[in-house]
Amino acid sequence: MSSPITLRSNYRRLSARLFALAVVGALSACGFRLEGAGTLPPSMTRTYLQVTSRNSEFLSSLRSVLRLRGAVLVESPEAADSVLIVSADDTGQRVLSVSARNIPREYEIYYSVTVSLVAQNERLIESETIVVTRSYTYDVTQVLGKGAEEQILRQALADDLARQVMRRIESTATQTIVPAG
Repeated sequence: MSSPITLRSNYRRLSARLFALAVVGALSACGFRLEGAGTLPPSMTRTYLQVTSRNSEFLSSLRSVLRLRGAVLVESPEAADSVLIVSADDTGQRVLSVSARNIPREYEIYYSVTVSLVAQNERLIESETIVVTRSYTYDVTQVLGKGAEEQILRQALADDLARQVMRRIESTATQTIVPAG
């Protein structure tokens, strides 16, 4: 015969397992999935990037994300199944607030891209502009540290934009195709 302590222990383990199973079931039922290597439309197997600037943080992040998801980046549009067009790639900062002495105290960094996607002479994504922003405080006594913080924030914005573009591309797999023209 089992002791009451063993029965309680077994009951707790069973309850914990059932609770974990219920949570996993609820999350999967609502469409939740961990961000990871999603799937690209089959037409993006071989992709050409048509860009205005070859040396931007966004382009570097976009290349990495595309490769992670299995796309092969080709050097000419003729060799590609799809062309991802980055027609605008802009970043900068704005002053959000100033002190009583008119010295900037808070800045907003923004990163903006305009993208469109053409695959097999059909426009999958019309020209869309995506903008992300972050703000940070500025202290004149910490100029070097704030410069590094700004660069880190700018790279984080570029990474975020690349992931947003990929989510937009992945959503085209379930949408109807609009002829280019």
